[in-house]
Amino acid sequence: MKIEHLSASLSGAPCIEARLRQDEALLFQPDAQVQILSADSGEVLFSRDLSAALPVAWLPRGSYALTCHPTGLDLPAGDYRLRLIVFAELARERTALADESMSMRVPQALTAPGLRKEAWSLQSLPGTLPVENLAWNRGHEDWFFRHFDHAALVVTDYLLQQSPLLKGRILDVGCGDGLIDLGIFLRMQPAELVGIDPFRGYERLPDALAASGLPPDLLEDALAGGRLQFRAEDGNAVPYPDDYFDVVVSWGSLEHIAGGYEQTLQEIRRVLKKDGLLFVHPGLYYGALGNHLGEFFDDPFIHLKLPPDELRTAVLSTPPRRMDRAGHVATPAEYWQWYTELNPIRVPDFERELREMGFEPWRVALRSSDLIEYTPELQGYSMQDLATAELYLSAWNRKPGSD
Repeated sequence: MKIEHLSASLSGAPCIEARLRQDEALLFQPDAQVQILSADSGEVLFSRDLSAALPVAWLPRGSYALTCHPTGLDLPAGDYRLRLIVFAELARERTALADESMSMRVPQALTAPGLRKEAWSLQSLPGTLPVENLAWNRGHEDWFFRHFDHAALVVTDYLLQQSPLLKGRILDVGCGDGLIDLGIFLRMQPAELVGIDPFRGYERLPDALAASGLPPDLLEDALAGGRLQFRAEDGNAVPYPDDYFDVVVSWGSLEHIAGGYEQTLQEIRRVLKKDGLLFVHPGLYYGALGNHLGEFFDDPFIHLKLPPDELRTAVLSTPPRRMDRAGHVATPAEYWQWYTELNPIRVPDFERELREMGFEPWRVALRSSDLIEYTPELQGYSMQDLATAELYLSAWNRKPGSD
């Protein structure tokens, strides 16, 4: 990112303005720091960061106008220097990308208590995708944000704590449309990241990027060197040798493996190095999100209340309320097939299975429903199973091997 223009107006309400140009396909965590220094000693008299008031997840290629209305200024008349430093996160390291300064004369004492916090503004200039339309600014209603940003950071930061192993080789079993993988790859810059999914959902990834206004070379460059790969492989037969990967990821995939996921877990353990890390987020069949039929019913436990034949008829005869799935449109018949293939995963059973295989839990997060309304049809199900909506887990692969 470059600073193409820097100016300041100290008459009336103080205002600092800059024009920025971003030539990279995407920059993560861009930030700006405004400083006012003594012209004589170089002492920093005032310093404020954009991120403290207006965090920015990422910016695509383009031009932007940055404005800061500083507060808390108390400057005697004299000569000063105004300095603007622009930062971004490169491979998870905060890095200064541009640094510009200019002389600034204060003809008379300036006191600007103003607001309690600096007022910042970041706007896209003509020809650049408006900042307000970026996926991270739209939040959790946006499919792209939920996967490229939220899910990727849940894996790398929340559950794996930016482990150094994320710089090695990563496998994603059941990668879907590949948005999580791309989010992890661009942030962490691993030696290799392979996403496998026999249903080839990753073929929609270029369209998902285009729909979010991101340039095609963002993906093209990532794929060009072979460090990011997508393959139509099955988790039951991972085509890599023993102890090949440092990290294995499985987000919302184990519940979809028809016939059970035991063989996939065995394959994960085989290709994951000794003391490598597993991240897994399986769908919980008995929880509020477990039936994967939310586009048909408001009742999250409808699959536990209706007989199978009645549930099937309801699904096949009900037009789904389409949610954003990054361009994928499924038929009711497909939804019903996916439902019938679901593995009825429960947290206690899943924990036991992992421990018996030699996985040692490291970090775990459980998300529960606020309230479960027990109707007569639900009396046969445990409170824990119904109330536990989501499981996020990281675990060490403790298996015999050379150190």
